[in-house]
Amino acid sequence: MGTDKARLVTAGGSTWARRAARLLAAVTSPTLEVGASASGLEWLDDEEPGGGPLAAMITGWRALTARGAGRGGVIVLACDLPTLEPAVLELLAARPPGASAVPVVEGRPQWCCARYHPALLEAAGGLLESGRRDLRGLAELGVAIDWLEAEVLGALAPSLRDADTPSELAALAPAAGGRR
Repeated sequence: MGTDKARLVTAGGSTWARRAARLLAAVTSPTLEVGASASGLEWLDDEEPGGGPLAAMITGWRALTARGAGRGGVIVLACDLPTLEPAVLELLAARPPGASAVPVVEGRPQWCCARYHPALLEAAGGLLESGRRDLRGLAELGVAIDWLEAEVLGALAPSLRDADTPSELAALAPAAGGRR
């Protein structure tokens, strides 16, 4: 993108990070940002800066668990889903508690907009300690995952498209914004 995605501005005038924080806070509490203090939420530094989303996810879960808040699992949300519908997070929050819930859009798991069961997070911590950093490794851990495919997501699926490049952002426009 050439800039910090968290600080990009939506068509509604909010930064991507603040929009994601607002959506997340509407369905779960407490909420916590791992990273650069861009969302307005309580935040903490990543234990492994530059370690990617898996390291940040484990950092946040461990911090919440230390406070007694992560034992039932957590919802993880990246800020690079500028058109995410609030109903997606409501769907994640309402899923049965026995498994993690990961939306799948166009064959791609949306690891950074998912609900994680503590068993998967514990196993993911081991994955991270073994040196793996890719989120795809979560599917290899042998822990139950409820894959939310198109038939579950319905009309919400398009709102789960992320924007990692200027061309992906342009494809989402005008709903996503992108002013700096």
